[in-house]
Order: sequence, then C-alpha cells, then structure tokens
Amino acid sequence: MKAILEGLKTFQTTVFERHRELFERLRTKQDPQVLFITCSDSRVVPNLIVQAEPGDLFTVRNAGNIVPPRGQSTGGVSASIEYAVEALGVRDIILCGHSNCGAMRAILHPETVAAMPRMAAWVRHAEPARQAVRRLYPDAQEEELMERMVEQNVIQQVKNLLTHDWIAGRVRAGKLDIYGWVYDIGTGRVRGLDESGEGFCETAVGAPGSPDEKLMLFELENPG
Repeated sequence: MKAILEGLKTFQTTVFERHRELFERLRTKQDPQVLFITCSDSRVVPNLIVQAEPGDLFTVRNAGNIVPPRGQSTGGVSASIEYAVEALGVRDIILCGHSNCGAMRAILHPETVAAMPRMAAWVRHAEPARQAVRRLYPDAQEEELMERMVEQNVIQQVKNLLTHDWIAGRVRAGKLDIYGWVYDIGTGRVRGLDESGEGFCETAVGAPGSPDEKLMLFELENPG
C-alpha cells in the first residue's frame, strides 16, 4: 500500500499538473470513441497497450473478458456496455483477451474454482468456447489448449455481443464496428480476429483505416 500512496502523491503533484488542461476538458463530460472490453487481470492495462489518453476509452473489465448473451443474467457488464453504446455513442468495440488467462484455465479445469461458486458460475458463460476447443483441437496439449481457449473465448464473446439487438442493429447500419483481439503479455503482440470471424491474423495493430485494422474487423453476416 505504501507504493500505491507514493504513486498517488506523484500523480497529484506531477502527472496531473502536466496534464491539467486535459483534465479540465474532461471535468464535465466524456466523449470516448472506443469501448474496450477486457479481463480484470492486473497485467492487462488497456490505456498502456494502445497508448490512449484519459477520456479516450470506456473500459469494461471482468474475469475472462466475458459478455453474457441476451437473455442471461447480465448484471453490470451489459449495463456498462449499453451505456457506452446508447448514451456515449461509441463507434468501435474492442473485445480483448490475453495470454495465460486464469479465467480460461478455470473453464478448462473446473476443479480449480470448485471452492469459488460465483467464479465457477461466471466462467460458464464461456462454455461454448470450451466445447469448440475440445472439438477442434482434440489432441492439443495444455499450452496449446490455453492458447486456443483464449482465442475461442474472444470469438464467442464477440458472438455474444451480437445477440444484443441494440448492438447488432448498429453493426448492420454501419454505425458500430467490433474487433476481437488477443494480447500476448510476454511479447506485446496483438493478433486480431479476421474477416471470417473464426480465425486470427498474425498482424500488428494498424492506424485507423489501414489494411491491418480492417483485417481485425468482425463482419456481421449471420448474427442470429
């Protein structure tokens, strides 16, 4: 806690002063263009990964970057997403998973969360992804299973996003784009969901409108 308090002091006396004009502009309103949905993992820092300023991202975080589909108990996750889309009018949603995700390990190995009933119930929202991994990679060993689980979970959560009419309608109308990312903690690489919505591109993140960015766009074809 001592380091946290020292960091707070540095922020107030140095960092805030350096960015005072920015915070003055943000004092009464926010206008983020991007909703960034990712894991609660302490190693994943969205603003650092994309070098965004305060006010640039509306961030939703939970164990496993999970988005419950329409009709299931959704709580604060869906409420926060709805606010970003309906009230703030974000134009882009990034659904970002990451390497070595503990929540994905929990869905692969339920015994690891047997004593945590709320966590066990939460990661069941990723059960379709686990089934896909077991079906597509029946001979995979643990390391590959984890990597594929992270990927399939991103694919599944993008699909879950599109079960919500107020998201799917905006995607169809060209008012909202959805990107699926996998961030590698050890290398800093980001791989993006390709145009098929079922695989990932070994690509760096491009500038807005670049071919790299377009490769990471999840095209809505069959949201049902």
